[in-house]
Amino acid sequence: MKTIKAESNIESKVESNIESQAKSKVQIEFVAESQAESNAESKIRFTFLSLFPHLLRGYFEDSILKRAIERNLIEVEFIDFRDFATNRYKKVDNFQVSGGAGLVICSDVLNSAIEAIKMQDSHIIYLTPVAKQFNQNDAKRLAKSHRHIIFICGRYEGIDERVVEAFVDEVFSIGDYILTGGELASLVGCDSVARNIPQVLGNEESLFGESFENNLLEAPVFTKNHTKNDKKLQKNANLSVPLEYSKGNHGKIKAFKNELSLRKTKYFRPDMYQNYHK
Repeated sequence: MKTIKAESNIESKVESNIESQAKSKVQIEFVAESQAESNAESKIRFTFLSLFPHLLRGYFEDSILKRAIERNLIEVEFIDFRDFATNRYKKVDNFQVSGGAGLVICSDVLNSAIEAIKMQDSHIIYLTPVAKQFNQNDAKRLAKSHRHIIFICGRYEGIDERVVEAFVDEVFSIGDYILTGGELASLVGCDSVARNIPQVLGNEESLFGESFENNLLEAPVFTKNHTKNDKKLQKNANLSVPLEYSKGNHGKIKAFKNELSLRKTKYFRPDMYQNYHK
């Protein structure tokens, strides 16, 4: 009788373990499905229209954005708009109507490319020096409000203005200088938007206290004590980490960092400093 009872208890425990494992598996699958649904809701597809797609691909083959693709948080595609040229030589540019140096990307090629890829929720951006400057607030807004962003990468003297008027939703400049093409500018825009998508950064707190928050530049940052082999840092007392950083009083550290942030902003970006005090 004892043997039968023992066997019965063992069977009961085995069944209980199997049932518990099954429940855990269901819970894990449910969490995974919920996570996938959440990712799908916030996922953004970035499409690049460019004459040189190979210049863009490598940027997404490492680090944070590669992991974001693998986790289905973002999707990227690269389209060579030369494929939409209908002439014999696949020519995509022509001389300016008014004359002058430099060729312009033809409207018909870009029109065909955009019509082929745009969807109802597509948001089309053209990067050009002739535009408002792209900033952190734009990156945050785009990350929240759009699920498909198309970047048009110009070349030569730019694209036919009629394409901008007919299709483009926003134009941005990344600074007061000229590049040979729009690929770098588009990558800047994509990276800045993508890092504001939930879960793309490993630590969501990384998004707080950054430069440009509240019209201030970020305070200086330092690594923990790894300067033993750095003779230059050991000899120069002016290069030591401020003591306030390591006193353990988080309130005082925050106040001190804010003071350094103010000083940096005042020195490097007086325009931002003035806006901070408005």
